[in-house]
Amino acid sequence: MPTAIDEDGETPGLRKIIHVDMDAFFASVEQRDNPGLRGKPVAVGGAGGRGVVAAASYEARKFGVRSAMPSVTAQRLCPDLVFVRPRFDAYKEASRQIRRVFEHYTPIIEPLSLDEAYLDVTEDRLGIGSATRIAQLIRQEIRAKTSLTASAGVSYNKFLAKLASDQNKPDGMCVIRPGEGARFVSDLPIRRFHGVGPKAESKMHKLGIATGADLAAKDIGFLRQHFGSMADYLFRAARGIDLRPVAAHRLRKSVGGERTFSEDIGSGPALRETLETIIGIVWERIEAAQARGRTVTLKLKFTDFRIMTRAASLPHPVTGKEEFAAVARALLEAELPLPEPIRLMGLTLGNLEGQQQDRPPRDDTQLSLL
Repeated sequence: MPTAIDEDGETPGLRKIIHVDMDAFFASVEQRDNPGLRGKPVAVGGAGGRGVVAAASYEARKFGVRSAMPSVTAQRLCPDLVFVRPRFDAYKEASRQIRRVFEHYTPIIEPLSLDEAYLDVTEDRLGIGSATRIAQLIRQEIRAKTSLTASAGVSYNKFLAKLASDQNKPDGMCVIRPGEGARFVSDLPIRRFHGVGPKAESKMHKLGIATGADLAAKDIGFLRQHFGSMADYLFRAARGIDLRPVAAHRLRKSVGGERTFSEDIGSGPALRETLETIIGIVWERIEAAQARGRTVTLKLKFTDFRIMTRAASLPHPVTGKEEFAAVARALLEAELPLPEPIRLMGLTLGNLEGQQQDRPPRDDTQLSLL
């Protein structure tokens, strides 16, 4: 018997999930607070030979400027690029305002970072009933209260909602209704799948997998043979299936993040500058989670994909950002000079005391704000 669909195109009984993603968040806050930057290509980060781009405005992205790019490369691509130093207090305050908007509609919120979150509005606080309408209201309220724009994806699971939020950026919205998921996914390039990085994408292309439809044509045995533990996720994702709930509270084992660079880096100054940026963003996550831990771990991935991790444990929980930073710097300094350049750096705080988290660890723990 056909499934009933309500007047908003939503199927009763299915989850109603919204993924909200702020547009060029760091750079947009800077442009909002400094009218002289509006309409100009802006990079948040350090200028000069050792600098790294932490975030880029859409005006800068048109020139190919991207996060984690060396500042000298960004300057070469966009000679008029304006660099501003990060102001984490301003970003945190804007994030708190946005969070209060979410809480007006639902208590089931899973933040992924300062600038994005999943919301389950299956049972919304105001009795609106339509996830599409709620997403529209949230975007309007964020703009009214923060003067910032947000993009939103609406669907019946998290995987599709996140894909949808990327579809019409910036300042856009996309709805994937029940019955449309598999068709929507089939047309996407494989790199759009969460967790498929450059290495996996290259491997897939060699196997004849370039789109979601190509992936859906492979059986689970083939995927397990070539992709191991990732196979089950890929099999479900190619069919638009995701059973994960929006997790507002869940015990976490660590807080951290990692970043793959657009260009490999190997010099001591560049590595130190990158580490400082990661320290700032990861510490903000630690504060947001109210986490207290004793172990700091540095992760480095070399150009040949070999991974090195180095950890240091304290006899007491890390007391603050300066102690966290000091341990992280010591871990890096102990390995310099590196035997070869790296393509990824990560940092985590582990061995946590019994904390509740606002979100479960992301599969790739990429720093979306870098």
